[in-house]
Formats: sequence, C-alpha cells, structure tokens
Amino acid sequence: MGIEKTPRQKKVATAIQQELAVMLQEAIRNQGASNLVLSITKVNVTIDLSLAKVYLSIFPKDIANTCLKGIKENSNQIRHDMSQRMRNQLRRMPEFSFYIDDSLDYVDAIEKALNKADNPIEDTSGIPKRQKK
Repeated sequence: MGIEKTPRQKKVATAIQQELAVMLQEAIRNQGASNLVLSITKVNVTIDLSLAKVYLSIFPKDIANTCLKGIKENSNQIRHDMSQRMRNQLRRMPEFSFYIDDSLDYVDAIEKALNKADNPIEDTSGIPKRQKK
C-alpha cells in the first residue's frame, strides 16, 4: 500500500509531471530526435516537498539508459529551468531523481508467462523478480 499522500503532495506532483513533460518534449524536439518518445509516468514528492522521484518511460528501449544518463547529468539544469517555469506556483523546486519506469515491462512479462503452455503459477521459477527501488 504505502503512505497516503497529502493533497499538497498530489498537487505539486501533478504540476511537476505536467510541466516537466512539456519541457522535456520541447528539448527533444529542439535536438531533432524525432524517433524518441519520452513520457513521465509518475512523480512522487516527499512530504516536505524537498525531493521528487520522476519515473520515465522511454521508447525505443535500447536508448533508454543512455537517455536517462543524459537526463541525470543535466538534472541541475532541469531543476533550474523548472523553477523558472513554475516560479508562480512553487516557492522552492524539489531536487529531482530520475528512474526508468519498468512497470509495463513487468506486466508484459507476467502476461507472457501466463499465456505459456506451462503454467507459471505452479512453477514460479520462470517469473522475473521485480526490483525494489
């Protein structure tokens, strides 16, 4: 389950998710990377609003780690640009930490396992374990 989020956390997370998505997509367009699709699947903000965990879905998957590395290397600039864009909404911009969202891969692996001839529920050794973050 997890801890219930406050209304303020939800509002800040939603605002960051929307604004960051627009900003990153503009940056991708400006660099001419037309084959890259990047979306922000989820943003979790700590209760004190000091840290935002940003989960990204990047397609094609073979360049996802390279793209994530570039985003992490530029996280200070991203934070600065976001604080400029959202200066009327937030007094202090939280620090960002970026992660690849693997939940769709996890669901896909489960569906493939369930559709196999040998039932994975009886033999769980073939189901990949999900990594904790």
